[in-house]
Amino acid sequence: MDTKSENGAYRVLARKYRPQNFDDLIGQEPMVRTLSNAFETGRIAQAWMLTGVRGVGKTTTARILARALNYQSDSIDQPTIDLKIPGEHCQAIMEGRHVDVIEMDAASHTGIDDIREIIEQVRYRPVSARYKVYIIDEVHMLSTQAFNGLLKTLEEPPPHVKFIFATTEIRKVPITVLSRCQRFDLRRIESGTLAQYLRKLAGLENIEVDDTSLAMIARAGEGSARDSLSIFDQAIAHGGGKVDADSVRSMLGLADRARIIDLFENLMSGNIAAALTEFREQYNIGADPAVVLTDLADFNHLVTRLRFTPDIADDVSLSEDERLRGRDFAQKLSIRTLSRSWQMLLKGIAEVENANRPVQAAEMVLIRLAHAADLPTLDEALKAITAGHISAAPQGGAPALPRPQGGGGSNAQANNQATANAIGTQSVGARGNNGSVAMRLVEPVQEPAQFQASVESQADNHAEPQIALNSLHDLVDLADKYRDVQFKILIKNYVRLASIAPGRLEIGLSDDAPRTLANDITQRLLTWTGVRWVVTVVRDVAGKTISEADTERRTMLVSDAREDPDVAAILAAFPGAKITDVRITAADTDDLENDHLNEDNILPEDDDL
Repeated sequence: MDTKSENGAYRVLARKYRPQNFDDLIGQEPMVRTLSNAFETGRIAQAWMLTGVRGVGKTTTARILARALNYQSDSIDQPTIDLKIPGEHCQAIMEGRHVDVIEMDAASHTGIDDIREIIEQVRYRPVSARYKVYIIDEVHMLSTQAFNGLLKTLEEPPPHVKFIFATTEIRKVPITVLSRCQRFDLRRIESGTLAQYLRKLAGLENIEVDDTSLAMIARAGEGSARDSLSIFDQAIAHGGGKVDADSVRSMLGLADRARIIDLFENLMSGNIAAALTEFREQYNIGADPAVVLTDLADFNHLVTRLRFTPDIADDVSLSEDERLRGRDFAQKLSIRTLSRSWQMLLKGIAEVENANRPVQAAEMVLIRLAHAADLPTLDEALKAITAGHISAAPQGGAPALPRPQGGGGSNAQANNQATANAIGTQSVGARGNNGSVAMRLVEPVQEPAQFQASVESQADNHAEPQIALNSLHDLVDLADKYRDVQFKILIKNYVRLASIAPGRLEIGLSDDAPRTLANDITQRLLTWTGVRWVVTVVRDVAGKTISEADTERRTMLVSDAREDPDVAAILAAFPGAKITDVRITAADTDDLENDHLNEDNILPEDDDL
């Protein structure tokens, strides 16, 4: 097949090898099977909606479908999907120049006037073909008026009219339009299928290419046949007609997959120095920092999948290193370790992409990853606390943090210090001769009962002497004592007291109270009083919150102040003045009615004063 077009211009591979019939489509077998059955039984729809990512073949499928609807040859004169022999209209349709197959780009024809033109033309029969076919690409770009104008014609089109829509944003298409169409979701093409397809085209083009290069190109295509062919075209030009792994890696800014696996092994072993050295070497030969982390995340995901579905190792797009070493990692690394590294890599990729200095940002991510491999899990730390190993000094020689004594620290702080010591002292894996930490093969699980006993033991050992609580004001004072201002505000604004007894508290919550407030109260009381309180939320509590009570009291005081003759006279003498605060000057509040108002607290607001 010639690479040049009729006028001598070069034709890119994506156009040169564009599928001409349903047999040429790759990776879309479910759609082809459905259409085959529909054509064989004569159940041909009036409209189709093709959706999928870019480059999977939506527009090509629409043209092949238009060709199948209008197929006509010396022996066949009816719609068919057997298109091996070109028919009378086939070439013109596939080249997009047939008079009865109208292709419209909705991105540049978005208005109601464009749709009105279609509505006026559908009543006329096709000029030479069997059906007049309207192919509207990127249909989600149509305006709301355009969609509404198309609805009636789409629901009851003339028998000689068919509609084929294509879109990458199916969620932007109104449901009223979708309900009038048969929908086909064109799937991403698997990397293995793309690699085999590229191998076939390389043979037709007489291009020397190795399997590693094809695998890299297929992965870079991300399931898009057009993108894969464009990258392959670029690789051929980059390599001067010969495609090898090094040239593809250099062209795409990729890291060597084998070296990515080496970097992954260093990270999982906790060998920070080796990991940083390997990363710098990859960066120096052109690897992008974000791409390196993305490749690490891909391999992390591959190892996790291999743990549950070992059969995926047979994928032809995988290299030998990925297949063999991936299986080895899948057997050694626990799911907790893989999940933790996956989360850290996802966050790290975003950090690197947004950082002003991506290299330094990537190195910090790798340091966190390697350091995390040397840390125990929460279960191991709690087990160390229960076993009483928290007093030993960490391996680096730093002294262990002391346990808090007396009332100066909270129980939560004690737990944090104990956990920090446990993290510093527990040996997670065997250390090799070079001092690196071996990969964590087994992560013990703490029994729930032991965990509960550990928490209760910590609470009993470090709790303060029991504190009596008789009202919500006592709880507010306790929050004041421990400088928990936010918790104090929550208590005053959202909590109504139903009843209170030693170790038991019944409260009502306002409608806008945080959902976790009752649990927060339980945790604070356990930490501050040393007693595990039972906090119960009840409905229809008649009492008021502290803030409501304060507001009501203030309103009454202001109202009483207005009725005072002296205050009334002052307000009358200064128009625009108002009472902003009322303070009781007498110490004995039982004689409130005998107290007088402090005149300094009546503040006029008139601008003339």
